Amino acid sequence: MSAEERRRMIVQSVLPLLVEHGAGVTSSQIARAAGIGEGTVFRVFKDKDELFATCFAEALKPDQVLDAIAVIDLDQPLDDRLIEAADALSAHLQRMGALMAVMHGSGKRPEHHHGDRRDRRKESMSAMRDAMAELFEPEKDRLRLPPTQSAALFLSLLFSGRIRFSETGDEPTTMELVDVFLNGALAAA
Repeated sequence: MSAEERRRMIVQSVLPLLVEHGAGVTSSQIARAAGIGEGTVFRVFKDKDELFATCFAEALKPDQVLDAIAVIDLDQPLDDRLIEAADALSAHLQRMGALMAVMHGSGKRPEHHHGDRRDRRKESMSAMRDAMAELFEPEKDRLRLPPTQSAALFLSLLFSGRIRFSETGDEPTTMELVDVFLNGALAAA
């Protein structure tokens, strides 16, 4: 296994541990989860801080959600496509939020420059918007806005709604959110 493959394998093994234990996860727990010796962890990462920073960076990547969106069947009705995508995006947000909450709660914050984080976030949002635009593309002649703008508005509604509603506990279902997005807030006359 190459050093890069070993790094990826360790990070994938550690992410669930971080959500469960936060920064208090032990070297032996890390090694056991990855199926390697403790010494191997520190031949690949100089210390736990570097490992945690790498885990944060990995958790922020949209790769998993982009893969889920890419396999959505474009022959389905638009609302079904959007529900499937919204569920994948919501799961991505929950994974990121759980990791961030537990790590911040344990006093560990990733070390990075604000410009780097902003650039990564912008790239991530752009990739998600482009993936979502593909879901709108078959209906482009029926849309009020181009697929890219429709996708951006949908993501904005989904992300801001999930954050705000999680605080109040009256979160609409994914189906309700998609219905309001596609059909508006007013009931049919």
